[in-house]
Amino acid sequence: MKNAETVTFGGSSLNRASELRGSNKVTPRDGDLFIIHWRGKFAVDLNNSCEIALLRYPNKIISDEKILFLGKENDVTYFASDISEWEPTGQDEIDGSFFDKTQQFHKLLGEHRPFWELRRFMNLVSNRSAELAATAKSLFHWQNSSHFCSKCGHEVSITASGWQINCKSCGSSTFPRIDPVVIMLITNGPRVLLGRSIGWPNGMYSLLAGFMEPGETLEASVRRETFEESGIKVGRVKYLASQPWSFPTSLMFGCYGEAESSDIIIDHSEMEDIKWVNKRDLHMTMAGLEDLFTPARPGSIAHFLLLHWLADTLDEN
Repeated sequence: MKNAETVTFGGSSLNRASELRGSNKVTPRDGDLFIIHWRGKFAVDLNNSCEIALLRYPNKIISDEKILFLGKENDVTYFASDISEWEPTGQDEIDGSFFDKTQQFHKLLGEHRPFWELRRFMNLVSNRSAELAATAKSLFHWQNSSHFCSKCGHEVSITASGWQINCKSCGSSTFPRIDPVVIMLITNGPRVLLGRSIGWPNGMYSLLAGFMEPGETLEASVRRETFEESGIKVGRVKYLASQPWSFPTSLMFGCYGEAESSDIIIDHSEMEDIKWVNKRDLHMTMAGLEDLFTPARPGSIAHFLLLHWLADTLDEN
């Protein structure tokens, strides 16, 4: 679809310079730019329209133990530093909810650069900041959950500027993982299928989605996931757009599907509710003119696809 890469976390065209990973050419130098990651959150710059805070190297908060090379642009080199070992004593603890509204302040950053959960401001950042944050968030999650070799159980070491994990005991190497997920815009004439998962914020509805299984095509996964969750049979399926979704390591494949049935049978082990919503009600809700339900959050691919469906621009090339 036209403008597919304008979705949040896509389209910044960062030069990742993968050929430089692990070399002295990507050792941090004076003036290089760093984003700061802490337990899935990022320091934001409230003086710069809630952008990801960019710190110039050297800086006392940058941990030389956990540095990730992100990419280059002309004379600028981007890195990320993980300071997840820092304990913000006397401050709000991460609440672990779907949408964490807590914020933490590090004395070396000051009051204008708090740590925020990425969902809180993902629709406000530039394309470049979004790509940097999505990359760093997924990679640090992978690093922080991969301390031991999956083959022999020995401790591992991080190499290749943060992009590879090696085991000295058995010689195996592992690389960042990505979990493919289909997210489906399923329509039945002027209606779209929306659902709410168990544990979501009150009133929130979005497109159905699910993890792909080994041996599946995108089309087969769309049909299987839709039928499993809603009992709706899907015919024609086509790919629309993708979105890196670092919560924690997914790649969302946005697809369109035409429903061949309309009677909903909810799988209550996964979904709290599923319903058909017509264009008028969706438009009024997303425009904030009626309070029928809470739509998918701006910045998500679900919100992106629903806006294009309302504007009849899904088929533009």
